[in-house]
Amino acid sequence: MAKRPVRIANCSGALTDPGDHMYNQAKYGEVDFITGDYLAELNMANDAEAYRNGQHPGWMPTAWDGLCKSVEILKEKRIKVIINGGCLNPRGLAEKTHNLVQEKKLNLKVAYVEGDDLLPRVHELIDKQERLKHLDAENPEVTLVQGTKDFLKSPGSNMVVSANAYLGIRAIKRGLEEGADIIICGRVSDASPVMAAAAWWHGWPDSAYDELAGSLIAGHLIECSTYVTGANFAGFYKYDIKDLLNLGLPIVEIDSKGECVVTKHEALPGFVTEDTVKCQLLYELQGNIYLNSDVKADITHIQVKEESKNRVHVSGVKGYPPPPTTKFAVFYKGGFQCEITINATGYATAKKYELQEAQVRSKLQEWGLLEQFDTLDFQRIGVPAENPRCQLESTTSLRIFAQAKDAATLGKLAQAWTYNGMAHFAGMHSTLDMRQLRPIPFNAYCPAIVEQKELEESINIIIDPSTHKVKKLVVGPPQKTERLAARDNYETSNPVDLASFGPTVDRPLGDIALARSGDKGANVNIGILVHTAEEWDWLRSFMTRKKMQDLMGTDWKDWYFVERVEMPLIKAVHFVVYGPLGRGVSSSRLLDALGKGFAEFIRAVRVPIPKKFLNL
Repeated sequence: MAKRPVRIANCSGALTDPGDHMYNQAKYGEVDFITGDYLAELNMANDAEAYRNGQHPGWMPTAWDGLCKSVEILKEKRIKVIINGGCLNPRGLAEKTHNLVQEKKLNLKVAYVEGDDLLPRVHELIDKQERLKHLDAENPEVTLVQGTKDFLKSPGSNMVVSANAYLGIRAIKRGLEEGADIIICGRVSDASPVMAAAAWWHGWPDSAYDELAGSLIAGHLIECSTYVTGANFAGFYKYDIKDLLNLGLPIVEIDSKGECVVTKHEALPGFVTEDTVKCQLLYELQGNIYLNSDVKADITHIQVKEESKNRVHVSGVKGYPPPPTTKFAVFYKGGFQCEITINATGYATAKKYELQEAQVRSKLQEWGLLEQFDTLDFQRIGVPAENPRCQLESTTSLRIFAQAKDAATLGKLAQAWTYNGMAHFAGMHSTLDMRQLRPIPFNAYCPAIVEQKELEESINIIIDPSTHKVKKLVVGPPQKTERLAARDNYETSNPVDLASFGPTVDRPLGDIALARSGDKGANVNIGILVHTAEEWDWLRSFMTRKKMQDLMGTDWKDWYFVERVEMPLIKAVHFVVYGPLGRGVSSSRLLDALGKGFAEFIRAVRVPIPKKFLNL
C-alpha cells in the first residue's frame, strides 16, 4: 500500500530569509521535513576569500539563526531538516548544530554533505576535461561573451576563488537512511533536499525516474521562498497591499507517484493559485528539460490544476536517466569595476546625456585610455514625464558603468568625469557620495560541467565534534546515465492566422499575459502564459523567436541567440535568450543583473492584442 504523501516545507530561498521562517514552518502546522535554499551562485564566491582568510564562518548566519530558534520544536514534532546553509563550510555548521542539540539534550543526529568543493582540484580538472567545458559549449549557435574563460589562460594561478559542483540526492538520502535528523549541505542542486526527502520517504529506487522527476519539479516550485505564495508575481496588482505583507512560505505534498500539491499553512499570509504556481514553474528554466544530478525532467506536458483554495495539484512530469555530468560553478577574479549615477531633469534630457557621454569618452580618448576599458557603458534609465506634476516625475538617471583589468585604469574614469565636473549640462545633479566611483574587485562566473564520476560525494554522520570523529559514507555516481541531447528549439506547429482573431488594439502584452524571468548564467529566461484556449492559439502563433527579438527593442544584440519551446497544457511559451548577462550576475553590466525585471519589461511593451480578449 502506498505511503501517504510527504509534507515538505520550505524555509528559505536566499541568504536574506530570516530564521523566523524555519520556526514558523515548524510551528503553524504539521510537516515531515523542512528544507531551505540559502545559496545563490554569488554567495559562495563573495564569501570564499573571506572564509579562507578567517574572516567569515563559511556558512550562512540566517541558517544558524533558524536552527537556534527551531531546534526544540523540531525535536518535539519529529521534523527532519535538510538545508544547504552550510555553504563553504557545511562541517562547521553541522558541528555547531551538533553542539547545540547536545547542550539542549535533544538527542538529534546531525550530519553534513561534502564533495562539492573542487577548488583544491580545479586546475587538475581543467586540464583533465579538455580545458573545462562550458555549460553552453555544445550549442554552436551560442557566442560566449569576451573574457568568459580568461582564467584558463593562467593555469596554476590563484585567479579561481571558488569551484563547486552541484550535488544531487544520493548523499542526503543515505544520511536519512542512517537516521540523520538534521543534514547540512553545501552546494547541492536547489531541489535536491526536497527530492531526497521524497525518495527516502517513499523508498524510491534510483531508477524511479518519473517519480524523481516529479519531486524535482516539486522542489523547484518551493525552493524560492515566497515566490509561489505571492512574491515576485506578475499578477500581484490584483491583490490588496495588506494581502502581500508578511507572506508565509510554501509547502509541497509529494505522493508516491511523484505528483505533488503545492500549499501553505493556513495560519500564515499569502496565497497559492494556479497562476503563482505556473509563474514559479517558469522561473529560471533552461527549456522544457530540467536537469538534476539524479534525473532529467521533461515538463513539456506538465499540468497545473487548482484542487481548492491554496491547494494546487501538479502532474504530467516525465523522467529520464540523468546526464553523466553535473553543473560546475567556477568563479574567478575578473578585474575591477565602478559606477556612478547622475540625474537629469526635464527639458532636452537625451541631449544632456549625449553631452555627458561625449565629455567622458573624449577625455579618455585624449589620454589614450579608452581602449583599456573592458566595459564602458552609459545606460539611460527612465523617460521624463510630460507636463510633470513634481520634479521627481521629470527626473531620470544616467548610469555610467565600467570594468577593467586593473584599478588604475578605472581611476582615470573618475578623473575624466570630474575634469568636466563644472562643465556639466543644465541642471545635472547626483548623490554627493562619490565612493561608488572607487574601483572594487569583482568575480566573474564560468558555468561549466564536470563528470559525476570525478566527485567524492559523501554523507558524514557526526559522532563527536571535539575529536572530529565522524562516520563518513561515500556515495558513487548514478548507476545509469544518458548523454544530453541538443535542447529543443522550435516555432509553433500549425500557427493560426493572426488576422482570424479579429480587430486589434495596441496594448501592453501584460494586459492578457503573465510572465516570469530570471538568470541562467550568462543568459536570461522568460516564460509567458495566458489563460484561455483562444488566447493560447494567439500567443503561440504571435510569440515567435523573431517577435521576442523585436520586443527586446534596442536591448537585442545580433550576437544573442534565442531558444523557444512550448508547454501547451499550461498555455505557456518559454524562451532562453543567450548572452545578455555577460559573465554572470556577479559581473553583469546590466542594472537588472539577475534578469528578474526582463519579464515585466516584455509585458509592458505594446503589441496588437485582439479586442475580444480585452472585452472591448
